[in-house]
Amino acid sequence: MDITTTNPQAEADRALKAKHRAVWALGDYAAVAREVIPELGRLLVAAAQIKPGDRVLDVAAGTGNAAIQAARTGASVVASDLTPELLEIARRDAAADGINLEFDEADAEALPYADDSFDVVLSCVGVMFAPHHDQAAHELTRVLRPSGRLALINWTPEGFVGELFATMRPFMPAPPAGVQPPPLWGDEAHVRDLLNDTVTDLAMERRQLEVDRFATGEEFRDFFRDFYGPTAAAYRSLAEDMARLAALDAAIVALAERHLNDGVMNWEYLLITAHAV
Repeated sequence: MDITTTNPQAEADRALKAKHRAVWALGDYAAVAREVIPELGRLLVAAAQIKPGDRVLDVAAGTGNAAIQAARTGASVVASDLTPELLEIARRDAAADGINLEFDEADAEALPYADDSFDVVLSCVGVMFAPHHDQAAHELTRVLRPSGRLALINWTPEGFVGELFATMRPFMPAPPAGVQPPPLWGDEAHVRDLLNDTVTDLAMERRQLEVDRFATGEEFRDFFRDFYGPTAAAYRSLAEDMARLAALDAAIVALAERHLNDGVMNWEYLLITAHAV
């Protein structure tokens, strides 16, 4: 008799990753990347000092904000992401610009590449959303060759996007045990613990991204509700609860208004660079 056994943890992890894919497929992340944070991809590529001939991996590449910029340098670039819908947008955008790069559907916590495969590994507000930070950090450095360059941009817990996630948290279902908050990747002590003895020359700098896309708190709320996957997911989870929907509306508008100054917001992020051991 054949007996099929299942691993409950593996099943739970597959379900969690499927949920993550669904969240990021909501809305239109390409609009966020193009209209709100396009500068981050260029900044990250410059910080990584990418040059022609480099073999580059962009982890959790989304719609290619950093990967396409990296490919413009003449590097050989692979854009990987858990969500195929995002990669398809990146593929179309790259083709429209005549830029060649590879696209792989891949889990940041189990990258399908051999050890020491890349000269540069990037992630632009992407890998921070992998649920298990230790696993993701291990993979970032595993696929990087010795002395290869690691460059990351992550939202900080104290910055605007970190505050946005804190604002949404009471309105969303509790995450499964072991899932870590994404903005922790923007905390210097947490990053040191994650990378530990796998890198040298670790440098971290808090910077501000100037965002002038939104004139009012209501405009910000509507844009992120419609286009940003995690915010869209929060609204969907409350679809039948009008009172809590109204409370979430008010909380997001109030947060945005606190950060708006003459139509400009400053969103703090952590720029991380290092070399692999």
